[in-house]
Amino acid sequence: MIYRSFSKIISAKFAEHIYHQKVAHANEFYLDVNPKKLREIATYIYQELTFPLISIFANDERNLSGKFALYYVFAERKQGLLIIIKTSVSPEHPVFTSIAVEIPGAAAYEREIHDLFGLFPLGHPDPKKLVFHSNWPEGTFPLRKDFNGQHRPPYANHELRFTQIMGEGVYEIPVGPVHAGIIEPGHFRFSVAGEPIINLEAQLFFVHKGIEKMCEGRSIEHCLYVAERISGDETFANSQAYCQAIEKIAHVTIPERAMYTRVIFGELERLTSHLGDLAGICQDVAYGFAASQFNMMRGWAYNLADELCGMRFLRSVNKLGGCRLDFVAGKEKKILQGMERLKKELTDTITIIQGKSMFIDRVEHTGILDHQIAVDLNTVGPGGRASGILYDVRKSFPYEVYDKLHFSIPNHKNGDVNCRMNVKIEECLAALEIIYQAIEGMPQGKIREPLNEVPPYQFAFGLTESPRGENVHWIMTGEHNTLFRYKIRTPSFCNWPAVCHAVKGNIVPDFPLINKSFNLSYAGNDL
Repeated sequence: MIYRSFSKIISAKFAEHIYHQKVAHANEFYLDVNPKKLREIATYIYQELTFPLISIFANDERNLSGKFALYYVFAERKQGLLIIIKTSVSPEHPVFTSIAVEIPGAAAYEREIHDLFGLFPLGHPDPKKLVFHSNWPEGTFPLRKDFNGQHRPPYANHELRFTQIMGEGVYEIPVGPVHAGIIEPGHFRFSVAGEPIINLEAQLFFVHKGIEKMCEGRSIEHCLYVAERISGDETFANSQAYCQAIEKIAHVTIPERAMYTRVIFGELERLTSHLGDLAGICQDVAYGFAASQFNMMRGWAYNLADELCGMRFLRSVNKLGGCRLDFVAGKEKKILQGMERLKKELTDTITIIQGKSMFIDRVEHTGILDHQIAVDLNTVGPGGRASGILYDVRKSFPYEVYDKLHFSIPNHKNGDVNCRMNVKIEECLAALEIIYQAIEGMPQGKIREPLNEVPPYQFAFGLTESPRGENVHWIMTGEHNTLFRYKIRTPSFCNWPAVCHAVKGNIVPDFPLINKSFNLSYAGNDL
């Protein structure tokens, strides 16, 4: 097994500081380590083994071990292995060593842990609040087990601190949190000198819903419906990741026909998302014809989803153990006709817009995300692939039947709006081909395996490639088919900091276009 070679490498260097090792579900390698050596071990895995950090989260395990637990998740993407470093934090001394200086992508996770669990990251370069705003009282930590989720804390009034850029001619432009149109709330504070943007600081979590707390102690069936409602346009990807984790814990392998069905719906969700993004990019540069074309095609894809399952946003398609119904049976011809129609219209539209020099001039060299910054922040999905990160969960951690299907990962390097647009165009065309292959290769058979009971205090990851990128869900079960801990990390959490870097050096009117080229989810970030 692949984990054995990494076990030898890490153990050879840190043997006396590794308390326990465990392999779960074939590709999840857990190492329980000495808290005093956490920074050194994490830095070694990140810098020497070059495994990206994809998540950090805490768990209140005081009723299990008497301590809080921290989990640091690294990904070996070439061979599909997760390396999880676990360490403990004493309730009497609720601090841990920050790794944000050595691993920049850790900064936001550590701030989140401090807000929600009250564990302070010693040595963090900027440990200000992330989740909480000025109205949340000090010393109240909602993801501790002794916090009553039904309790409404008293209103507080603290001053929020923003980064100030000083200098002659430098001024600030605050935007939001309320915006024109129907987008969700987020506050963006621009520091500009003349027209160019020097710095952008984003404050999110205005629609924080307490989803992870809400799921504590609730049944596994109930939490599936919550997972579907994390972010409206990533319904299927989130419910699929949730199902994967529970199915692993229950040791249930879903039927092959259900695997193919999940692939079809996953790619249909990718199509609707990307077509909407492409329409938005064209709209923001006043290219009305192209925006109308992409919106029209998005409508076709939504109509097909509605005809297949009765729900444009693909809710209630996934079921623990497979799919709720055999949605594809008898509709294969309809799906193929819909794909053929989309492919023709999409191909024609792409030819038109790529020949429009004024449009290309507007999106080229705008909103460049540097490759190294993308790597440092673990930028995922089209945003990462446009900056030269050749990574897709469907290839590195293949799930369902993606390992049986043929498709390529878009490979772009300039990191601008044009590259992010082209990645999404190529992924739309690939999604159509994947659906063709899935229809042709789908076997007959049942659509769901029974899943009745899951053992308590077991854990597993679910990973999917949502339209926005790598989507990571971790579940620890509780007693009587409930959840003890549900940690969700959607791609938007990784990618919002990347947007703040991509806008630097551009002018303020370019921000809507740059932002739309990423098109991140507020709801998916503000859990």
